[in-house]
Amino acid sequence: MRHHSRFAIAAAVVAVAMGTFAPSALADRHGGNDDQKFVVTIHQGNLAEIAAGTDTQMNAQDSCVKDVGRTLVRDHTKLDTDVKALAEKLDISLPATPTTDQQQQLRDIQDKAGSGGYDTAWLKAQEESHAATLKMIDEEIEDGGDAQVVAAAQKARPVVEMHLHMVRGGTCHVTG
Repeated sequence: MRHHSRFAIAAAVVAVAMGTFAPSALADRHGGNDDQKFVVTIHQGNLAEIAAGTDTQMNAQDSCVKDVGRTLVRDHTKLDTDVKALAEKLDISLPATPTTDQQQQLRDIQDKAGSGGYDTAWLKAQEESHAATLKMIDEEIEDGGDAQVVAAAQKARPVVEMHLHMVRGGTCHVTG
């Protein structure tokens, strides 16, 4: 179970793909612990990815975008249970929703529903956020203090790279 939880956290880092990091109020509540903020960020991103991936099923025009969206929903729905388990183990309170910025970003993309502009905006947001997530992972790997969280970040890196590849250049690439 311990290994499975680490993998779940790692893959959930991908979830950050739809927005910004956790609210600064969490830093105060958790004493500024960067490992805890990292876990909260992963969870909120996970929630955002599930919402964004689900939305592609209703609003994307391109079947590839829908396929990528399904992949993200599948990965993050499956993994969020383990993210919650690790957070509980580490005594980290998790919010019930994505950040306000993540929610707004999805609404902005939804405004383009019914057009190719939706697919383009969705892919661009995914690419930008995955690149930012890789940077955050590298920072956690280098500076993280909790061995479990650092291990999760190390395992997440190839998953995030795979998802980034799927949306690189604002073009959809399904990897079989």
